[in-house]
Amino acid sequence: MNNLIGLAEHIPAPEATLTVAHTPIRLPMPGRQPLELRLTAPATGGNLPIVLLSHGFGPSNYIPSKDGYAPLAQFWAERGFVVIQPTHASSRVGGLPSDSPGAPFFWRERVEEIKAILDQLPEVERQAPAIAGRTDHSRIAAAGHSFGGHTVGLLLGALLNGEDFSDPRISAGILLAAPGRGGKDMTDENAARFPFFDVEFSTLTIRSLVVCGDADDPHFTTRGPDWHADVFHDAPGAEALLMLHGVGHGLGGIAGLDAKETETEAPDVLEALRRLTLAWLQTVLGADEGAWPGGCLALKGKAAPLADVTQS
Repeated sequence: MNNLIGLAEHIPAPEATLTVAHTPIRLPMPGRQPLELRLTAPATGGNLPIVLLSHGFGPSNYIPSKDGYAPLAQFWAERGFVVIQPTHASSRVGGLPSDSPGAPFFWRERVEEIKAILDQLPEVERQAPAIAGRTDHSRIAAAGHSFGGHTVGLLLGALLNGEDFSDPRISAGILLAAPGRGGKDMTDENAARFPFFDVEFSTLTIRSLVVCGDADDPHFTTRGPDWHADVFHDAPGAEALLMLHGVGHGLGGIAGLDAKETETEAPDVLEALRRLTLAWLQTVLGADEGAWPGGCLALKGKAAPLADVTQS
């Protein structure tokens, strides 16, 4: 029960079920400290699909780590998904030292961390005995917010300087307020500071949902909120654009409730985002083929003020 939710109740979603969490799970990484993870999963059930959730590079100390993004991770796990959250190398609280090569953003290391999780799924299950033997390694999605969207975009097939970082083990993606086109679409200062934003989206072919806020006015570019939708327009795999109304880069609160990252708290919009991203995952990973169409239909009815969907 949530007294702050109104219109979003019209978007269908399963009831929450009991979950279990394992943290910290530690995976060895060559030449550096172990990669720490949080895993949240349904307490019962088998053949559970997996979602890898990549955090952003926000202003808080702890939210850009395995311990953030509870509004998304917990919601998905309560409704049938194993959610794995790494503390990326870029994290302030648990990342790599600031004098390490690639600091402070570690964009390449972040991609390698996701691949390390995929390589070591049996070890993840060994350290999380409550889910051992209950996951479906053939159904894996990756979701990322902000800078995490950049990480996930590369894993889904976007090219950077002609280099391919894609991983065929990932079959679906969600890009949440991800960076748009780099280079000339950015201010000169930011183009120089973030050359790794200059990616080629036309090679991103894995099925993806793009999520934006129509009040997200990025400081990287002189363009407006539509900058974050570039991947939808450029990537063949981007099948839908979910545009949330009245929220900015924090998308109503996905990184954390009452957090610095959440410049506009909008519980009803946040709930719509949670329900619709869940529906997308259910449909693209084969858990419920009717979930996404049902969610989109709700946006044509009483939930219409919260968001709209454009299908490619």
